[in-house]
Amino acid sequence: MANHCFLGLDFGTSGARACVIAPGGEIEDLLRIDFGVLPEHEAAATWRETLLELVAQVPVGLRKRLGALAVDGTSATLLACDEALNPTFPPLFYNDARAALEASAIARAAGAEHPAAMATSGLAKMLWLKKRLGLERARLYLNQADWLSAQLSDKPVSDYHNALKMGVDLDTGRWPDWVEYLADVDYLPIPVRPGETVGLLARPRARELGVNADCLVRAGTTDSIAAFLAAGVENPGEAVTSLGTTLVLKLLSERRVDDARFGVYSHWFGNLYLTGGASNAGGGVLRQHFTDDELAELSAHIDPNINTGLDYYPLPQTGERFPINDPGMQPRLEPRPEHRAEFLQGILEGLARIETKGYAKLAELGATPLVRVLSAGGGSRNPAYTRIRSRLLGVPVEVAAEHEACYGTARLACWGTSLFPGTSDD
Repeated sequence: MANHCFLGLDFGTSGARACVIAPGGEIEDLLRIDFGVLPEHEAAATWRETLLELVAQVPVGLRKRLGALAVDGTSATLLACDEALNPTFPPLFYNDARAALEASAIARAAGAEHPAAMATSGLAKMLWLKKRLGLERARLYLNQADWLSAQLSDKPVSDYHNALKMGVDLDTGRWPDWVEYLADVDYLPIPVRPGETVGLLARPRARELGVNADCLVRAGTTDSIAAFLAAGVENPGEAVTSLGTTLVLKLLSERRVDDARFGVYSHWFGNLYLTGGASNAGGGVLRQHFTDDELAELSAHIDPNINTGLDYYPLPQTGERFPINDPGMQPRLEPRPEHRAEFLQGILEGLARIETKGYAKLAELGATPLVRVLSAGGGSRNPAYTRIRSRLLGVPVEVAAEHEACYGTARLACWGTSLFPGTSDD
């Protein structure tokens, strides 16, 4: 595959991106299509059109050299389909929580700690849909990435990452008996490892899109794990902090950690586990108080080596989930100092303390202790914030060279299952 290139396709909440890389990981091309916030009844058709359009927009010379591709999507966004993979009901988005009764049934069967025992899980959504659609209107239930990948391969499978919230057993890689009892696994796709070869790009698709006929389709992942894969972390104790609207922590651990009280659960990662949590705090708080120009100007006046002494807990609104689980927790942004640069530094210190407590909470729950952090997202570009975080975390903090989810999925297309420690490509 020395002359081949590899395509990663990332589907987020408001748009999709594509990345083509060379065998060494160098970026050959980046593409983006924005579709905005979609009504449920338009979502599936828009996703399919966007998928095909993104592939078609890859320069023809690269399309003829594609050796493999993979797709990531939002976790627990679910579609009910007929046997031809046509949706028979509008997709239920990742944050849809209508399946509360079904989640209670899952908790009784699998335990309240299981990632599927949430109203937003894929399995809870499936049970809700199945009650309403019946056999005649739904033969298969697929996560967004599963369904999009099947548009290219004609083979519906689900990678372990997307299948986790459908109830897959990470020890066996199969649907457990309790899922069979609740859902009937004949309605579920076959679970496979992320990066596993599903098959060739379907011949009609290859002809339609002008893609190399020998292009492989590999099982994908979730959008957040794709962003983690982009950073290239592979050793226990290494982590990626995504500094976006919220603060998302993902840590490679030798031990599996699950605790639903804090929204903590672990994904398969070869012979390791990818564990993490997400705080409600993050860049969203900064947007409430500062413009981009102010952030740049005021950050230049910060001395990250001197602590302000301000004890902020910078939430954008009431409620925290990790590292403290308190739905009634109030934002703490008082007292306000006279100088806005000091106010900004106090918020940055508060965010860094939350990050520090988050990794300490993961270690307390049994995860491998933190040894190194790579940063992704907008906040990673602030040098003063990086130095504050490094001082409080007590470990090296570096900016990830790449953090686009589509780049991580392109790496998955290129290296397949060998991207995960302790595994080899099939």
